[in-house]
Amino acid sequence: MHKNDLRQWQHSHAFDQDRKRPGERRTIIVIGITGTMMVIEVAAGIAFGSMALLADGLHMASHAAALSINVFAYVYARRHARDTRYSFGTGKVNALGGFSGAVLLAIFALIMTWESINRMVHPVTIQFNQAIVVAIVGLVVNGASVFILGHQHEHHDDADTHHDHNLRAAYFHVMADALTSLLAIFALLSAKYFGLTWMDPVMGVVGAVLVARWSVGLLRSTAGILLDKQGPADIRASIKDGIESDNDSRVADLHLWSVGPAIYAAIVSVVANDPKPPAHYKALIPDHLGMVHVTVEVHRCDDEEERGRGKT
Repeated sequence: MHKNDLRQWQHSHAFDQDRKRPGERRTIIVIGITGTMMVIEVAAGIAFGSMALLADGLHMASHAAALSINVFAYVYARRHARDTRYSFGTGKVNALGGFSGAVLLAIFALIMTWESINRMVHPVTIQFNQAIVVAIVGLVVNGASVFILGHQHEHHDDADTHHDHNLRAAYFHVMADALTSLLAIFALLSAKYFGLTWMDPVMGVVGAVLVARWSVGLLRSTAGILLDKQGPADIRASIKDGIESDNDSRVADLHLWSVGPAIYAAIVSVVANDPKPPAHYKALIPDHLGMVHVTVEVHRCDDEEERGRGKT
């Protein structure tokens, strides 16, 4: 057989990772907005003595760094999508970027907590009016970022967009920023009008807790992908049900894992009394599951008892 005759059985492993993701441009815009406001809030927090404002600025700094990593992941994945060194394409680069961003979030949460506790022990004078103005501007900026990313996030009918971990991480990052800005405003108003100056550093700790929670959530979701955690149970059930709709076949073993946003690879072991070609069983798998690389191995089983064990 001539080597060119194999082309009909071969396919690209880019899996559309070479196209620009919907969230890439929006994330870049948000980075510009977040980075600008970050500088303003950090400078104002230091100048006006507000820990809550400084914490909000540091929070935005952590998210700007995480978002920058996400953009790098977008670009790297797109440019290396057809690199044959990546067995299943570059989809996991997005998960790696999200994981790295989550680690940064955890570090910034620790820094914010340390600074807040230090302000509790060594309080400083706060210039409330200036700090409140800057915090309100920060909230407006964060709200705009939520709208920019949320507008795309709402189009969840696009499975690729809905499962884009970079875009989802970016969206939740700016949501956390907006919540932290609200906490900063609440703390400053409480201190100014009710004399509750302790609220300022306490809100800094609350902001740190928010950052830590987003970090843990992002670590869990991305680590599962990087470690090839079994894919969603509903997809595995659909694969099994589809193949076993052929009453002669049973799924003995199934491995499903994510290789990119909303796309999966699988290895399926099928046992049948009258085995058919692998293509037959692949055709039984529903088309809407996002399967891009499926390997089916088929085994003959003439013993009814052994066939029953294939269900386990």
